[in-house]
Amino acid sequence: MKTIQFREAIAEAMTEEMRRDESIYLMGEEVAEYNGAYKASKGMLDEFGPDRVLDTPISELGFAGIGVGSAMNGNRPIIEFMTFNFALVGIDQIINNAAKIRQMSGGQFNCPIVFRGPTGSAGQLAATHSQAFESWFANCPGLKVVVPSNPNDAKGLLKASIRDDDPVIFMESEQMYGDKGEVPEGEYTIPLGVAEIKREGKDVTIVSFGKIIKEAYKAADELEKEDISCEIIDLRTVKPMDREAILKSIKKTNRLVVLEEAWPFGNVATEITYLVQSEAFDYLDAPVVKINTADTPAPYSPVLLEEWLPNHKDVIKAVKKVLYK
Repeated sequence: MKTIQFREAIAEAMTEEMRRDESIYLMGEEVAEYNGAYKASKGMLDEFGPDRVLDTPISELGFAGIGVGSAMNGNRPIIEFMTFNFALVGIDQIINNAAKIRQMSGGQFNCPIVFRGPTGSAGQLAATHSQAFESWFANCPGLKVVVPSNPNDAKGLLKASIRDDDPVIFMESEQMYGDKGEVPEGEYTIPLGVAEIKREGKDVTIVSFGKIIKEAYKAADELEKEDISCEIIDLRTVKPMDREAILKSIKKTNRLVVLEEAWPFGNVATEITYLVQSEAFDYLDAPVVKINTADTPAPYSPVLLEEWLPNHKDVIKAVKKVLYK
């Protein structure tokens, strides 16, 4: 094992796959000459040249469309958005073309493309730069949605996403690029659609994904001092969702808290809640509690932002609620 940063894990995944397959290329704003806005493509221009690491104008609709068209014609592009907030400019290409072309062409075209970049809040970036769109993309048939929470998962899941024959939305975080973690030295991939139990427990299940899962770890450490044992599941892939992992855990702990950095209406936590009440209702000893951001645009004020964003104190409160403590 070696210890590297999240951004290095992303760069390694792309570099290794581009060495393996010449049909893979990276395209986006500042990915080449600047080594990536977050240095997640550092050194790639030097190795692969400007034909395979391409800087683009500030035109997400344009380069997303180029990527979709080239994927339909035998390439496997990686399209980087500087943030998924900017992907809204190109969402027509993602939803109406990438996600649907296999069905609309009767299987004549597939679209092996990865759209990647940061999701969610990243400090005081205000309302239009602090949005989490995992549930938006997961709502669309034809798209796979991946949200890693650490360098090991990021590398293995990105390599699997690049090899996938369907369009994949790969969502990272500006606040995780500097995170360090252990990554295997050799070749490995992590299959899409498989969650992981990050922490075994017996009293309550906490399901989360992405950078916000760190708050679940903090809460579990605090609750352990009170002899409360939390089982933490990292979804890793939002769509397809590992339903069996969630249900199996609920049948053991009988209580569920879902932690998600997203607006509270119609999100991933809502889907999980429906899944559990429909397929494991008799195992529940308390109503499900889901923790989300406040139902407002993200504030700029640091004081308001702290109130808006879920934290470990919210998780502790939710766990005690389902335990009737």
